[in-house]
Amino acid sequence: MTGVYDVLYKHGLSRIDAEVAHHRTFDALKATGPLLRRAKRPSGRAVQAMGLAFPNPLGMAAGFDKTAEAYEELGAFGFGHVEVGTVTALAQPGNPKPRLMRLPDDRAVVNRMGFNNDGAAAVAQRLGKRPRRPGGPVLGINIGKSKVVPDDDQAAVEADYETSTRLLAPYADYLVVNVSSPNTPGLRNLQAVEKLAPLLAHVRTIADRAAADAGRDQVPLLVKIAPDLADDDVLDVADLALAQGLSGIIATNTTISRDGLRSKPEVVEAAGAGGLSGAPLRERSTEVVRLLRGRVGDRLSLIGVGGISSAADAQERLDAGADLVQAYTGLVYGGPLWPRRILKGLA
Repeated sequence: MTGVYDVLYKHGLSRIDAEVAHHRTFDALKATGPLLRRAKRPSGRAVQAMGLAFPNPLGMAAGFDKTAEAYEELGAFGFGHVEVGTVTALAQPGNPKPRLMRLPDDRAVVNRMGFNNDGAAAVAQRLGKRPRRPGGPVLGINIGKSKVVPDDDQAAVEADYETSTRLLAPYADYLVVNVSSPNTPGLRNLQAVEKLAPLLAHVRTIADRAAADAGRDQVPLLVKIAPDLADDDVLDVADLALAQGLSGIIATNTTISRDGLRSKPEVVEAAGAGGLSGAPLRERSTEVVRLLRGRVGDRLSLIGVGGISSAADAQERLDAGADLVQAYTGLVYGGPLWPRRILKGLA
């Protein structure tokens, strides 16, 4: 089946605009939802993390299901957890197209989507109208800053994240503060500890209040960081996460680096600016997970994401200290049975 998908990808999907291909795949996923939800889910090694029970260690990273429309269908493919979003307080169209490009020689993708999504109110309404089915994936919700909010106005930033937190925390099994996408101007500046500390503290307060109002226990809170942080900054974020009692860290987001790519320079240049995901991230993302685990011990859960293309890659990340792993680009190049192959390899 792998060979069949490779042929289909090479002679079909790869010739379609990457974002158009994504939307067609997403629409097909939703259309086959009733069938997928009845299908037997692939088994895997159960994981306990953040006080939650995960049916297996493999998750779908944020970015695929931005608007919480197909998370249960993705669970049927084998993902033990699905992180929807990134969701912003305000609905926004994202950056101009084209904004999603492939680098097949590197099994990588460049995206500058810019947090295109329906906004927190619409996503919350959607989640409220769709009751969770037993046996479905653990649901993470990833929230980010609305583009129009200046990153140097701390009060405005906190108010923006507050809106998303208040609306979405009641539906999240865990909540992620995303301060590491390169595609929203100024967002990565929020990774600086002096800005990140008050933001996380505010989100924690609002999330606890929203969960209590909904009659729920405290929602695990995580922060997602970039691979481009210096090692000392990674350790500073780890110390901050411990000090604030976060449940975990997600490492890592996409990179702005283009070092060591196999693709021809003119192909890389044509792909343009944006975050690079896929196989080239593997080494650095693994390093960051190992660095974090060495700092936090067993006091935080770590989710490793970036460059996971095979079961060996997933196992390497788990061996480095991750409790769970996530992927997105691996599915793009691996096809619909890719999650089952990963879980079989891990077993």
